[in-house]
Amino acid sequence: MKYAKLGRTGCEVSRLCLGTMNFGALTSEEDSFRIMDEALDMGINFFDTANGYAGGLTESIIGRWLAQGDGRRERVVLATKVWTRMGDGPNRNPGLSAYKIKRELEESLQRLQTDHIDLYQMHYIDRSATWEEKWGAMEDLVRAGKVFYVGSSNHAGWDIARAQGFARARGFLGLVCEQHHYNLLWRDAEREVFPACKCEGLGVITYSPIGGGLLGGNVSDPEKGARSDSEYIRGLLEKYRGQIEEYEAFCEELGESPAVVAVAWQLANPVITSPIVGPRKLDHLTSMSRAVELELDAQALERLESIFPGPGQYMIDRN
Repeated sequence: MKYAKLGRTGCEVSRLCLGTMNFGALTSEEDSFRIMDEALDMGINFFDTANGYAGGLTESIIGRWLAQGDGRRERVVLATKVWTRMGDGPNRNPGLSAYKIKRELEESLQRLQTDHIDLYQMHYIDRSATWEEKWGAMEDLVRAGKVFYVGSSNHAGWDIARAQGFARARGFLGLVCEQHHYNLLWRDAEREVFPACKCEGLGVITYSPIGGGLLGGNVSDPEKGARSDSEYIRGLLEKYRGQIEEYEAFCEELGESPAVVAVAWQLANPVITSPIVGPRKLDHLTSMSRAVELELDAQALERLESIFPGPGQYMIDRN
């Protein structure tokens, strides 16, 4: 496994981040435990979850796994998120009030059976709450030792810039990373989010690097690609079938699996810290170790660019 600094911090995280959204929803607790154990064995030290995954069950599963001890908590850079509705009443609605941030953190700590969160991420933007309120709450949590770093997720480039401006005015570190939807098929983040992160010194954590399975070999082998029971994914497959067929043919030329190439393509971009791989099964995870080893040359990157043209030239400049 290879490692990188988390944004402009000194914290080192694995180049692959373990996504846990399937735990408790599509993956049993027993299999989730096996996946997390294998992740550690592979050298993956970066785990991402959210309070809203499976209504809190995902965090509880991770908490029970951490409670087994044997250095599990010490070996993991643990990230979770806040924003989602987590109960009844107006203050449990989606949002980022100081009340909600602090209350939801305490509940996440209980479910995760830990005394601190290494990376606490704002799952979505809440423009009804001021940055003075949000940063005030986050500063309190950092001072109390309950949160080490703060990140954002699904934020626009201008939201990131504004957040950092307010953080600097307060003498606070602010955001250290942004988690964003990104893959060969969906590259809108290149327009403003990636440049904003690069300018402000944020790491980028990407989710859905295989496009919900569309880039995982769906045309040649549906069982290894997108979930066949998803009408939405089936519709996208038909929409992008020509590009996906060309992509799979190119991966065959390389002698690599489409899923591995999709993740390796992201790892070739210096603005990206760690793509999130969210396995449903153990073999979905173990196959990803190849992505860290695979170095795509300039010719391969240009070919991928021709199959999936981006919105601009940002990805071509990899210096």
